[in-house]
Amino acid sequence: MTTTFITGANKGLGLETARRLVNLGHTVVLGARDPERGAAAAADLGVRFVRIDVTDDSSVRAAAADVEAHEGHVDVLVNNAGIPGAAVDAEALTGRDVLEVLDVNVAGVVRTTTAFLPLLRRSPDPVIVNVSSGMGSLEHTHDPDRAESQVIAPAYTASKAALTMLTTQYAKALPDVRVNAADPGYTATDLNGHSGPQTVTEGTDAVVALATEGPGHGSGRLVDRHGETAWG
Repeated sequence: MTTTFITGANKGLGLETARRLVNLGHTVVLGARDPERGAAAAADLGVRFVRIDVTDDSSVRAAAADVEAHEGHVDVLVNNAGIPGAAVDAEALTGRDVLEVLDVNVAGVVRTTTAFLPLLRRSPDPVIVNVSSGMGSLEHTHDPDRAESQVIAPAYTASKAALTMLTTQYAKALPDVRVNAADPGYTATDLNGHSGPQTVTEGTDAVVALATEGPGHGSGRLVDRHGETAWG
């Protein structure tokens, strides 16, 4: 049975990913920063909850140790935790604002990946899925026909551009692990005030596809719900 650990999984895309993977037979460990919300979400799904704050090295290491003690290994790591950052005009944006977003959306992925790699390497087919965004694409954000071009969110878009590049670098550096990025698309979640036209089920199509595709597929890809997309 496939064991999957998901960060930021107490709501939104993370929770829906957990629900779908449970229905597909995965043993899901639900990771979240808030202990009450995380425990409640896990209880609703009938899975185990592990607290993890991806901005805290000690918390991430403790989460990995907890999973090692209970599950012993991880087959799929879904780096889903992310924040949009402060809703401020670009001219008011501060370095602290940007660092806060990068700490979760990029450095948080690094912390979690590093801590969970030993557990992933106990799997015959280790997989990492980084939940990125078309908001980090130069092509998408310059295309007037796409919703991504209508949004101004410097810190968030920069963090997702960094995450997609981080994914390709990990894919090269970790040839024994399949590392890919998922673009959920414009999905109705708390992150955008539920303004997206897609449901959370549609938004998790790419994540679930990457988590369940099995051996023999490529690494270093960006995938949306319609399939593999070009980096740009």
